[in-house]
Amino acid sequence: MKLHLYTFDLALSSPFRIAHGVRTVQPTLIVGLEADGYLGLGEATATSYYGKKVGDMLLALEELRTVIEAETLDSPEKFWDRMYPHLKTHPFELCALDVAAHDLFARQGGMPLYKCWDLDPNKAPLTNYTIGIGPIEEMVSKIKEQPWPVYKVKLGTDHDLEIIEALRAVTDARFRVDANTAWTAEQTIALAPKFKRLGVEFLEQPLKADDWEGAKEVFQQSALPIIADESCQLESDIKKCHGSFHGVNIKLMKCGGLTPALI
Repeated sequence: MKLHLYTFDLALSSPFRIAHGVRTVQPTLIVGLEADGYLGLGEATATSYYGKKVGDMLLALEELRTVIEAETLDSPEKFWDRMYPHLKTHPFELCALDVAAHDLFARQGGMPLYKCWDLDPNKAPLTNYTIGIGPIEEMVSKIKEQPWPVYKVKLGTDHDLEIIEALRAVTDARFRVDANTAWTAEQTIALAPKFKRLGVEFLEQPLKADDWEGAKEVFQQSALPIIADESCQLESDIKKCHGSFHGVNIKLMKCGGLTPALI
C-alpha cells in the first residue's frame, strides 16, 4: 500500500464566523491510500479550538509511513483496529486514514461506499446548510442566496433572538441553532421557548464544554432538545452526556473516522 499526503489552504467564498472566532481559509489535509491501481481519499481539517494544525497531522502520519505502507487492506475495520494503537491520541489523523481506507476498499470492489453498506442515498437524511455569524442583513442575504429546507444557524451574539426572527421572516425552512459554547444556562433556558415558537428544532452546545452542572439544569428545563458537540469529543464522553444532553453530534474527526462512528 502507498501513502499519499496532500495539504491545501481552501479559500472560503466569505468569512465564516462562529462564537470561537472567524476564518477565511480552511487548512486541509488529504490522505490517499493506493493499492492495486486504486486510490482512496480521506480528509481532516485544521480546527483551532481542538488544537489541530495541518502541519502536526502531516507529521504524525509521516512518522507512520513505513507502518502504513506495510499494510494490506483486508477490511477497513481491521485496518482501523491495527492503526488505532498508533493514533489513539490523534483522532483527526486516524479519521483521514480511515475514510481513505473505506474509499479504497469500495473502489477495489467496484462500487460506491454506500453500496458496501447496503444503503440507499434516496433515503438519506437531508443535511443542513450552515449560516455563520454576521450582520443580520448578511445572514439574511445568505439564506436568500441559498434556499434550503433546513439551516444550522451559528449564534453567540448579543442579539441572537433578533437574528432568528429576521431569518424566519424570509424562509419557512427548519432551523437548528448552534451557539458553540457561547451561552449561560440561564440564557439557554430563557431563549429555548422563544426559539421553539420560531421553528427551531434543537440547540447545539449552548454551554461551555465542561459546564456539566449547567448542562444538567438546561437538560431538565429547556423547551428544546440539547445536542452535545464540544462536550462529546471522545467515545468515553457519551456516558457523561447521558442525563445532560438529549443527543450528541457524532463528528468523524472527533471520534476517529467512519469505523468508530458506525459502532
